[in-house]
Amino acid sequence: MYNSSSQKPFRIQPSITMENQHFWTGGQNNELCFLHCQDCKTWIHPPQPICPECTGKNIKPEAVSGKATVHSYTINRQAWIPGFDPPYVIGLVEIDEDPRVRLMTNIINCDVESVYIGMKVQVIFEEQEGGIIYLPLFEPVK
Repeated sequence: MYNSSSQKPFRIQPSITMENQHFWTGGQNNELCFLHCQDCKTWIHPPQPICPECTGKNIKPEAVSGKATVHSYTINRQAWIPGFDPPYVIGLVEIDEDPRVRLMTNIINCDVESVYIGMKVQVIFEEQEGGIIYLPLFEPVK
């Protein structure tokens, strides 16, 4: 079981761009941020320059609650990346504000066998690169 208070596993770092900076750095303020269309109120992920629903350009980053539901998951038992020891859970979560917005992440701070579809989870952030990147990970709601 991976515990966020123990030594952090090796993770491949994302490239930060102007389009995705809000997502990768929002954890500094303990905020999970997605683009939000100001016209039709659609949440947008992954980031893109126009709203996929109304094709409007009036979009801006906004924080969501950080609550989500496990849509799907797998338990990885194969050692693929040195320093990232199995078993661990790779999950697809739906944010509470709009279940169409799904995020691939790790489900942590629980026994891997206890994860289930429909499980309520909440975001926690793992600081990377000396406080530049904050990876959104999820744990069971307490």
